[in-house]
Amino acid sequence: MQGPTFQGGVNIALKIPRNKYEATVAFYRDILRLDIVEKPITNPTVSRTHEVKFGGNIVWLDCVDNYTHSEVWLELRTPDVAAATEYLASRGVDTRDEFEEIPKDMHWIQDPAGTVFIVGTPPKE
Repeated sequence: MQGPTFQGGVNIALKIPRNKYEATVAFYRDILRLDIVEKPITNPTVSRTHEVKFGGNIVWLDCVDNYTHSEVWLELRTPDVAAATEYLASRGVDTRDEFEEIPKDMHWIQDPAGTVFIVGTPPKE
């Protein structure tokens, strides 16, 4: 079975423990002097978020109250999420949608090293 195509998306999320959050925001804002804006968020696991313009990408600094260390979460885009999910499951990669609340047409997965990916469709042009 030929699998679906995947490509990296523009979004990268850094999940940051609450006790490191302010210093991390200050690093991106004051030391690197990148364009950074706090965005409103309503999410049961992310209490605050800042959007950082990072070249052609967006780095999201997510404050996660129950984490003890930082994690990097990446974005994957595919034209057909349902087909991609079926393909991934056939290769032993199950969805992990319990990680964080997201729209129903997207899924979370993990690579063998534990890196988390959000799988969704490319934005409409």
